[in-house]
Amino acid sequence: MKIEKGSLKELKQWLELNKITEVECIFPDMAGSTKGKILPVNRFTKSVEEESLKLADSVFGQTVSGKWIDESQIIDYVEEDVLMIPDLSTLKKLPWNKEPTAQVICDLYSNSGSPSLIAPRQVLNKIIKLLKDNGLKAIVAPELEFYLCEKNLDPNIPLLTPVGKSGRRANGSDVFGIDSVNEFDIFLDDIYDYCEMLDIGVDTLVHESGPSQIEINLNHGDPLKLADQTFMFKRAVRQVALKHNIHATFMAKPHQGQPGSSMHIHQNLVSYKDDKNIFTDLQGKETNSFYHYIGGLQEYLPDAMVFFAPYVNSYRRFVMNSSAPINTHWGFENRTVGLRVPLSSPNAKRVENRIPGADTNPYLAIAASLACGYLGIKEEIEPEKPIAGSGFERRHNIPKYLPDAIKRIKVSDSLSEVMGKEFITLFAEVKQTEHDAYQDVISAWERDHLLLNV
Repeated sequence: MKIEKGSLKELKQWLELNKITEVECIFPDMAGSTKGKILPVNRFTKSVEEESLKLADSVFGQTVSGKWIDESQIIDYVEEDVLMIPDLSTLKKLPWNKEPTAQVICDLYSNSGSPSLIAPRQVLNKIIKLLKDNGLKAIVAPELEFYLCEKNLDPNIPLLTPVGKSGRRANGSDVFGIDSVNEFDIFLDDIYDYCEMLDIGVDTLVHESGPSQIEINLNHGDPLKLADQTFMFKRAVRQVALKHNIHATFMAKPHQGQPGSSMHIHQNLVSYKDDKNIFTDLQGKETNSFYHYIGGLQEYLPDAMVFFAPYVNSYRRFVMNSSAPINTHWGFENRTVGLRVPLSSPNAKRVENRIPGADTNPYLAIAASLACGYLGIKEEIEPEKPIAGSGFERRHNIPKYLPDAIKRIKVSDSLSEVMGKEFITLFAEVKQTEHDAYQDVISAWERDHLLLNV
């Protein structure tokens, strides 16, 4: 946990070279939103030297709207603070602040020096360590979809697509449409520039099925680094959108009658000793580990659904023939199932988890997906046979609604064991509080259909 003196010297040199005046010390909360503290640069370096930067761990007892959970088995609102220890490998200069400002992602520790049991970044680190202890490491690559829309200041009014450089609004599907992407090329150029400054490895960009819906794929790599990049990417995209006087949303289903936005996660495991993909053998054939990994995803993904679809709105994606899967069937080059195996060279053999929405906390979605696969290998779970036809013709076997997902994670002893019982309990409490808040709202649909008809 201690930061070496050499690193501290390099840190001060970097801050001085970049003329940094303040530093944002941040971490992801349960929703994957940015929490933390902003410090003047001298106060920041002092806090690093003294390990004195603290914050109440009750921040993890907040919902996405900032509401505190009323009663918790885990959070005690008078407990001691947690230490925020900056991961200096994540230190970057922010491209959107006029005043020279740096951002650094922090790990959270108790005063005794042990990692926090309830911080999402530490939960992912726990899974990474579990794999390492078994001689394995994961490679992941997230694919993120998001919509562009006009600034929406009234939540009662449906979203409007923004006006592009042609002066027109997109109003229909144009999958892979180059001209549709070029409508916002100035905006997208800024995204590329911001990503370069933040060391976010962007692979490809396409126009997706919905109007003004964009997909950007990140380069594959270490799970923690990719979770950090996804965390920063979502923040950067929102900042670019504000610069152009529009909004960018990673909401899972922002438009009625249009496809939702996903965060597909490509994943495979390699040997820690020699970096060889354990999903294929020397002849390039799929191994037992490959099949058991898929078996684990099929077995445990429904229990982990709340990490892939964390809000009421998330479940609006999972409807027939809407580009989002409705079950955990798997297949080779099959985009209708929850688990797709892309055609690839043997050393790139991987599984694509197509269930997660763009609204997920990337640390938790990656951690949960790896945990499910790990359990499959550990328990030698045999998968069902791959399917070649449409997955939409098969039974809907994932939770359809948030309350169902909350119930499943609360009773999943296997996931509690690998991800942490305290964390699982607290996350379920937060999700239940969010659902209770949703239940308090009377919607326009209810007034429209029930007011005079019942």
